[in-house]
Amino acid sequence: MSATQGYLSPGIAGSGAIATGLAAISTTTAETILLARSEASAWRAEEKVVAACAKIEGAEPSRLRVTTDPADLSRCDLVVEAVVEDLEAKSEVLAAVARACPDADLATTTSSLSIAEIGRAVGTDRLWGLHVFNPVPRMALVEVCIPAGASAARERALAWCAALGKTAVEVPDQAGFVVNRLLFPYLFDAVRLMERTGMEAGEVDACMKLGASHPMGPLALLDFVGLDVSEAIGDALYADSGEPAHKPPGLLVEKIGEGKLGRKTGEGFYTYE
Repeated sequence: MSATQGYLSPGIAGSGAIATGLAAISTTTAETILLARSEASAWRAEEKVVAACAKIEGAEPSRLRVTTDPADLSRCDLVVEAVVEDLEAKSEVLAAVARACPDADLATTTSSLSIAEIGRAVGTDRLWGLHVFNPVPRMALVEVCIPAGASAARERALAWCAALGKTAVEVPDQAGFVVNRLLFPYLFDAVRLMERTGMEAGEVDACMKLGASHPMGPLALLDFVGLDVSEAIGDALYADSGEPAHKPPGLLVEKIGEGKLGRKTGEGFYTYE
């Protein structure tokens, strides 16, 4: 491992937007392996990484290898889990990776779950948190959470973030870390305001974009994140804090029940073509 680069053989476990975005920027510094759960998802993930690399200075798709076999990650010095925001799903992937890579550092991209809780479910204390933001290539911040058991990885973790061109801020192991802990009460309150007043999503968003200089309104941002993902984050925050502001609002839950999850399904608080 390099003191300045952090990791020389990183692996990414996952095939969604976070996983493929992280894999793409990882190719700027090293040969990178991406672990997908099926041949179909592997094919789609490779396409996404190649497309992302075309927009990232220094990214090199020839440095990417996609596999469906955890054993192929055995020589990685870091494996980052980037699957759905669910404790059981994350623990299952990390447990398989831990068996295949007994000497690798392990990280999770969770946005709302406790690092310590995931570590206990996996049976390891060498797990640290790497909360990147979507779209990964463009967002500058990385929230890094390093529990005591993973303290040996701290220097490598911070060096790798710097090598990827990210600003790392170390945060405590609390649900939502810092950004989501502060952001989601605001997003959810925008939904509750709609429920109370009957205002349209576009009207609420225009107020925050033009009146507070936000680049995206709260309802459009919920659609971008995904209403189902937002509900999972809210549920985790509420379970941890018990604060009503963290509980997903009724209108959001209602839309999820109707299959309206935001941009990815073509409809949420807005309709997309």
